[in-house]
Amino acid sequence: EEETEKIETVLKVVPPAYNQYLDVFSKVKAEKLPPHRACDHHIELEGLLPPVGVIYSLSNQESETLWAYISENVEKGFISPSSSSTGAPVLFVKKKDGGLHFCVDYRKLNAVTRKNRYPVPPMNQLLTIFNSATIFSKIDLSGAYNLL
Repeated sequence: EEETEKIETVLKVVPPAYNQYLDVFSKVKAEKLPPHRACDHHIELEGLLPPVGVIYSLSNQESETLWAYISENVEKGFISPSSSSTGAPVLFVKKKDGGLHFCVDYRKLNAVTRKNRYPVPPMNQLLTIFNSATIFSKIDLSGAYNLL
């Protein structure tokens, strides 16, 4: 019911031309992964092995927040246990409300990631490509943290 009320409120504000896209903002849909597709993402590294990150010491509050994050996301299927010998360090940033924001330090991994060397096509070519596209992706900003 609460989700329906929110949608009705949004329908009053969003122009009718965009109403068909409202489901991309659904919290219910954001709680599960889309179906698996034929293409899997992989990260190509310049070196042979990914770098090993340091393990930062955590306070009790940080440890509890970390385990809550892990439990919640394993349950949703967003993450799964790993047997990798490497990993990226995790840390926390205090929120204004006193809570903690979970962050992963991917700087060492980013430094050895092979960069995409393909140029972006001209805008008119992109528009032609997008015109016939049927699958689009969106960025998950609800869980994002940007260091500017």
